[in-house]
Amino acid sequence: MKFQFVKNRGTDLERDPALPCLWRLLSAVSNYTYVGSELAIFEEATNWKRYFAEHLRSYLTGEILDVGAGIGANTAILTNAAVTRWVCLEPDFALVETLRRKAGNQRGTEVFHGCLAGLPAEELFDAILYIDVVEHIEDAASELTRAAGHLRLGGALVVLAPAHMALYSEFDAAIGHFRRYSKASLSALRPPGTAVEKLIYLDSLGLLTSAGNRLILHRSMPTQRQILFWDRWLVPGSRWVDRLTGNRVGKSVMGVWRKTSDLE
Repeated sequence: MKFQFVKNRGTDLERDPALPCLWRLLSAVSNYTYVGSELAIFEEATNWKRYFAEHLRSYLTGEILDVGAGIGANTAILTNAAVTRWVCLEPDFALVETLRRKAGNQRGTEVFHGCLAGLPAEELFDAILYIDVVEHIEDAASELTRAAGHLRLGGALVVLAPAHMALYSEFDAAIGHFRRYSKASLSALRPPGTAVEKLIYLDSLGLLTSAGNRLILHRSMPTQRQILFWDRWLVPGSRWVDRLTGNRVGKSVMGVWRKTSDLE
C-alpha cells in the first residue's frame, strides 16, 4: 500500500510506488484490511477516552494529524475549540467509509485513506497522534521518525499504547499487535530532534483485567459487558489510584515528545 497525499477534503490518497508504507500488511499491498474487530466495542469506553484525553488536551491546538484514526471514536472527544484542522489518516478503506460518516462533517475535520508515507514534506502539523496504533506497526521507530519530520518546531508527537509484554495475550495477537510497550521500550522510539515531555502509565486498575485475560480467561476478544464493567467501574478508580501512585503503574503507556530541532 503506497500513496501520495492529496489535500482535497474527503478524497483518497493516490498511489505512488516510490513511497513505502510501514503498516503491517496482512493481504495484498493495495488492499490493506485491519484484522481487529474490537473498535466498535471499545467505542463505548467513553470514560477511558475522556481520561486519556485529559492528559493530551494541552497538546491539541492548531493543526492535528490523527494517524490510524480507525472509525473516529476518539475524534469527537479529543478535538476542541483550539483545533483549527483535524486530519484523520486511515489505511483500511472499509474503516475510512465509517470514519467519513462519523467524523467527516465535523468542523475542520478531513478524512483521508492512506498512510504516513504518503504525506509530502510540506505537510506540517502542531501535533501528531498515534492512539493505540504503534503496536500495530512492526518498525515503529522508523514510523515515528518519519512522523517527527511532519511536526512544526515545538509540535508534539503523542503515543498511547498497551503496556507490558508480560501481559501480551490472545487478544493482542487477534488484533495484530506486534508487541506491548514499557516506558523504557517506548522511550527507545524517541525520534531524533525531539525531547521527552511526558512518559507515564495510565489505568492501574486495568492491569487486573489484562492480567486476568493473560493468565486465566485466554480470550481473543472481550465481551461488551466486560468492556462496560472496566470503563464504568475500573477506569474511575484508576483515576484516583494513578494519582496516588504518580502514574508509575498501568495497563497503558503514554509518551509525548516535543520537537526541538530538525536535526539532532
